[in-house]
Amino acid sequence: MNRKKLDPAKSAAAAFGAQLRSSRDAANLTQDGLGIVIGYSSTYISAIEVGRRSPSLKFAKAADRALDTGQTLELMWWGVKRSALPGFPEHAAQEARSTKIRVFEPSIIPGLLQTPAYAAAHASASVRRGSITQPEADERLTFLAARQKLLKRAKAPLMHAVIDESGIRRRTGGIEVMRAQLDHLVTMAARPHVVLQVAPFSLIDPVPFSGFVTLLTFADRTVNGYTESADRGFVIRDPDTVASWERAYDRLQVEALSMTATLDLIRETRRDLT
Repeated sequence: MNRKKLDPAKSAAAAFGAQLRSSRDAANLTQDGLGIVIGYSSTYISAIEVGRRSPSLKFAKAADRALDTGQTLELMWWGVKRSALPGFPEHAAQEARSTKIRVFEPSIIPGLLQTPAYAAAHASASVRRGSITQPEADERLTFLAARQKLLKRAKAPLMHAVIDESGIRRRTGGIEVMRAQLDHLVTMAARPHVVLQVAPFSLIDPVPFSGFVTLLTFADRTVNGYTESADRGFVIRDPDTVASWERAYDRLQVEALSMTATLDLIRETRRDLT
């Protein structure tokens, strides 16, 4: 049987279709077989795989459940929908299938560790500045809630987050919002798959990254990077660049506060919020 060759780089819809076909093949399901399981016709599934139709969110969630792909397709759906941050849905889809997440955040709490109120405060600030619209802010918050399910999985990836001290001291959203956010960090750090460190102001050398950086490790031990500019995200696959980021992150881990000292600082900062 002739199969149309798929080019995932062509568009977000093409990437979704290629991932759907790859996951379906891995599950040893035909289009008819998948259709029976999730209640869609093989014609509809074929049209999505070759990029003739855009999937619905309902379809993406159903396919994720049937193919045991976590949230990969659900998060890629946001790319098809044109998320408020171009480039980020691709990263989020990769994040969903990673086994380890290493993140450095220079000024705010990493998204996977944010409370809804803290995230909403950031989104509202962007709306007030005019950098995004309210519908785009609502979209980001919905997207974040979907991403955060990742850490609630039975087999959640290891997450190692290093946060600059300014991120825990800035009173984002006001005192009560920040108190709840700091409490949430302590709660999350108690999970066996979450490691949390703070890069303190007292570091003699500056931190090795000037902005937000994420390193994703996959089951086959390959690693991708991700960073952002003001208006879009960039998935980094160049081996030399990724290797240099890994070396820098390793050093940052050594220089940052230990887990115990980090939690002591977070609790102290929370007590000082008056």
